[in-house]
Amino acid sequence: MGSVLIQGGRIVTADSDFVGDVFIVGESVAALGKDLAKSLPAAAAADRVIDARNKLVLPGGIDPHTHLDMPFGGTTSADDFESGTIAAAFGGTTTLIDFAIQSKGESTLKGLETWHKKAFSKATIDYAFHMIVTDMPDERLSEMERLATEGVTSYKLFMAYPGVLYVDDATLYRAFRQAGENGTRICMHAENGIVIDEIIKGAIKDGKTAPIYHALTRPTRMEAEGVHRAIAIAECAQVPLYIVHLSSHDALEEVKRARGRGVDVCAETCPQYLLLDQSYYELPDFEGAKYVMTPALREKWNQDSLWRGLKFNDLSSVATDHCPFCFKGQKELGKDDFRKIPNGAPGVENRFSLIYSAGVVGKKISVQRFVEITSTNAARTFGLWPKKGTIAPGSDADIVVFDPERKERISIHNKATHHMRVDYNTFEGVEVTGFTEIVLSRGRVVVDKGNLALQGGGHFVKRARAGELLR
Repeated sequence: MGSVLIQGGRIVTADSDFVGDVFIVGESVAALGKDLAKSLPAAAAADRVIDARNKLVLPGGIDPHTHLDMPFGGTTSADDFESGTIAAAFGGTTTLIDFAIQSKGESTLKGLETWHKKAFSKATIDYAFHMIVTDMPDERLSEMERLATEGVTSYKLFMAYPGVLYVDDATLYRAFRQAGENGTRICMHAENGIVIDEIIKGAIKDGKTAPIYHALTRPTRMEAEGVHRAIAIAECAQVPLYIVHLSSHDALEEVKRARGRGVDVCAETCPQYLLLDQSYYELPDFEGAKYVMTPALREKWNQDSLWRGLKFNDLSSVATDHCPFCFKGQKELGKDDFRKIPNGAPGVENRFSLIYSAGVVGKKISVQRFVEITSTNAARTFGLWPKKGTIAPGSDADIVVFDPERKERISIHNKATHHMRVDYNTFEGVEVTGFTEIVLSRGRVVVDKGNLALQGGGHFVKRARAGELLR
């Protein structure tokens, strides 16, 4: 059983901030304190000592929203569980929660088995699954309890993509109610897909096929309406609700109103909605297709509302919705029709640096709030706490040694910032301050000063139910 001593770093968690040491034995944190090499003989004899002076020592990032090896629109997302988890590790993320998909008309348990096969033996960091539910007749409701016993304690449903992933309100209520009875959580893609499809039909009829119309046919009011309806159904079904990839001021207002009256609802946003805007769709030479994702990028003024939401906890987490499709051969499928552009963009590798740079360095949030929104809150929300999301005796030794002063320019041409298996970077040319240096996953050094030190060995994590602790 190996041991690691991390010395002299600024250890920051959601509830503490001090300069000291972390001693790791095997997969877990054994002790925290100052000058542990003097007080603990075992620490003095550690197999490896990491000098973290002038560095931040942070809980490993948790990205609660990724789509690895996912079929969509006649193609498949470019990162699988091998390349996606390696890229995540380079960026400081040590746990992913990916979305397994139930094929319509088939068992959710079969969908889970498919995703286990996709991930098994490929992942370098730990991973868990949500389950995307595409239908849920009464006779299969018992599957939801079976999923929970397998550690899949959250389910995603869609109000978008009619004919593909969309489920009607009756199915929403049926699944919501069962999830609530099982002590599990609902994740919601909240947009009014039925109305959006009608808007799209009108645009196509008028010959409006360029990438910008992906945004113009998905108004923020339709996101807000979806959020409002999801919250209302969740209240009636008595189930905790998590709104995924919230992108706009209008939608955030619905969450704030519900939380203000005591509804158990929280929401995530993503770096693209905090840092990019609708104007990217108008880039020449079809470059705007790189930014086709759902929800769409919004007008820039929405960003201030989202940052305030993060600061004051109306938004609880920053996820990536990492769903990468290459520009060549994949995004180009929609060259003549924006409806055929695969929806999604890369981001799993750059989240930590982007949010630290724009948020902490940019004085929008504190460093402890940064830890909450990139790690701790996701752990608490999705049944990973306290094994994940903190640095404490007994917790998994998922730890990032982070250089708060290092500057890098994100680019597909910069080997330090791009390990994703995709031919562009959503944040091409953005300069960040703050960069991951060393990453430990359950005590194993997987990234060491720009090098992949260890590949594979990631574990599937069975998550606890809503409100319960992972032991």
